[in-house]
Amino acid sequence: MASETRRVVVTGLGCVSPVGNSVDETWAAVKAGKSGVTTITHYDNANFKVKYAAEVKNFNAADYMDSSAARKMALYSQYAVAAAKQALDDSGLIDKKDVLEDTAVYLGVGIGGLEVTENTMKAYFDSNQTRMPPLTIPELIPNEGAGNISIAFGLHGATHTIATACASGTDAIGNALDQIRNGRYDVILAGGAESTQCGYANLGFQMLHALSSKWVDDPAKASRPFDKQRDGFIMGEGSTILVLEEYEHAKARGAKIYAEVAGYGASSDGYHLTAPNPDGVTGSKCMTIALKDAGVKPEEVTYYNAHGTSTKLNDSGETKMLHIAFGDAAKKLHISSTKSMTGHCLGNAGSLEAMICIKAIQDSYIPATINLDEVDVEGCCDLDYTPNKGLDLPVDVAMSANFGFGGHNGCLVFKKVK
Repeated sequence: MASETRRVVVTGLGCVSPVGNSVDETWAAVKAGKSGVTTITHYDNANFKVKYAAEVKNFNAADYMDSSAARKMALYSQYAVAAAKQALDDSGLIDKKDVLEDTAVYLGVGIGGLEVTENTMKAYFDSNQTRMPPLTIPELIPNEGAGNISIAFGLHGATHTIATACASGTDAIGNALDQIRNGRYDVILAGGAESTQCGYANLGFQMLHALSSKWVDDPAKASRPFDKQRDGFIMGEGSTILVLEEYEHAKARGAKIYAEVAGYGASSDGYHLTAPNPDGVTGSKCMTIALKDAGVKPEEVTYYNAHGTSTKLNDSGETKMLHIAFGDAAKKLHISSTKSMTGHCLGNAGSLEAMICIKAIQDSYIPATINLDEVDVEGCCDLDYTPNKGLDLPVDVAMSANFGFGGHNGCLVFKKVK
């Protein structure tokens, strides 16, 4: 099989997140247990029950691209180009035109330029349906992010957008892994991007009773996965891009190697548009598939980065999945939800959490789940979620999983390269 001969490794990382505008800043904040949840500043929240979010802070698109190009992009696309530039710089490929010529892009996007839709629809109706900004459609379509990455860096491999809701970033990396294994590409930029920080999204998720709203006086405490007082997720944003590269190709050019992308699994609940299957069986399938694909036994996994959204249904359902997939090894697994710090970055969640798994391997450190003051054991949360304090511990194998509206389930396994 191709997967037995073509290994895939990570040789570059880039990140724009609610807790930092680079990989180093983000990882330092995660290790420090720093929350990125603050009062909303992107738009007027006076009419909204939900007053806080995990916004990207102090981002300047001009640091990564020409200002005229940035003006033609939705914010999620600006984040994507910025993270891609960081990743290419980090990989040493930014000036390797012969390699970039055949490099592909796989970008996960849950929603796309929703703030563009909101703003332009206002202009549309305010003008009595006679005017709209000319670049409305190119800015709001979800494939714009991947397209702008390829344009910015002269990438002429396939440019694909994966839209599987909150599993999008995970599935983008998983699909890119398969493409390199199968010999179609040696290098792919893969990850996710999202920015839905607008009133339209706030009210939309609020109407689903999905968002946290009761921590107005102390937003940093609002995201509390597996905790008894959790009351919903917090919208995050940003982009994380990984440079995936075939192992021998990376070795031949003397590339820095962070970790191996060892396994990927996907499944579908086929159950409900917004709720996970409560028995955990269908969600656990993506985990068992990923473990088998990686050739890893459950007891070999040291760290699991949970989807851990801070909602009742997700946290209990994911715990059931872990019991099914890991069996007795679930009790020894070190688990944390870094969404307690970053919020839920939707289409970028899986790629951000993949990067955190890679850094956990590199730094021998397991991040905490902050705000976990009382584990909701009565709500079926009965595992070790690394409450409030991270651990210095060697990590040879790390795993992350994400679950999206529509029943999309995706899981990735990462290994230390020895």
